[in-house]
Amino acid sequence: MADQEKAVRRKTLRIRASVKKSKPSFLRPESWRYTRLKESWRRPRGLDHKMRRKFKGWPATVNVGYRGPKAARELHPSGWREVLVYNTDELGQIDPKTQAIRIAHAVGKRKRIKIIAEARKRKMRILNLKQAKEPAEEEKGETAEEKEQEAKPEETQKIEETPKKEEPEASKKTQKRKARSKKQ
Repeated sequence: MADQEKAVRRKTLRIRASVKKSKPSFLRPESWRYTRLKESWRRPRGLDHKMRRKFKGWPATVNVGYRGPKAARELHPSGWREVLVYNTDELGQIDPKTQAIRIAHAVGKRKRIKIIAEARKRKMRILNLKQAKEPAEEEKGETAEEKEQEAKPEETQKIEETPKKEEPEASKKTQKRKARSKKQ
């Protein structure tokens, strides 16, 4: 039964891809004319707007007819149905055969590690898995204080080694101004 479902998912994804190829790229009206307008789609609303009135020679507008197949909607490109997860309790409601989890953006590092561990136990697919990078300091056994102490002498040496710039001679106008201000 599971093989049949996978075959159906693959077929619907292929259909969705073919529909997407034939679909035009919908551009914001007049975005090709004015650089201040971005290409992201906005619906034409003007009374006499040629795209709204679907004149020949003007780009196509967004319509329901360009929609993909119903079975392929809300599917990840890998074929899994995405489920947004905020904590480990929500993992119990997920079917690992058809669904994959996406850990929410607002979840912190500690909770993310717990969710990943629990999902691996249950053999669930994680779509936005990123390994937590451990600092290199812990591997070497050095503390942050030791690194700061090592860096300080180098910084002072660099400052001492740089030659001091001589101030350029003041122009004649500035010399005259200074002389006037001293007299007063």
